[in-house]
Amino acid sequence: MSNTPWLPPVGIEALSAPLAERPLSAVEAERTARMFHALGNPIRLRLLSAIASDESGESCVCAVSDVGVSPPTVSHHLKKLKEVGLLSSERRGTWVYYRLEPAVLAAMGWLLVRAAST
Repeated sequence: MSNTPWLPPVGIEALSAPLAERPLSAVEAERTARMFHALGNPIRLRLLSAIASDESGESCVCAVSDVGVSPPTVSHHLKKLKEVGLLSSERRGTWVYYRLEPAVLAAMGWLLVRAAST
């Protein structure tokens, strides 16, 4: 269990300032760090990649669960990706379908590209 205070899901607004534009506020830094931390886990990266590479633009949890961990662990990792705003989901009957939030991923890239180009 983390001692970090709960923050609402991260969105593009948390990534509004490129690193080289101005110093990040404490809240901006915390939210941005949570997103990058979520991507620092190999299982989460595999799940995100499986969802991103699906031709339909979304994936049923049943289609991405073969990542070498138990179903409850898959659910835990998907929940973490959703909490930080990288995924959204929709329940359809028994299954949950996940979609990438491409604007958030693009903003994360923009944050770093702008910093690297200065």
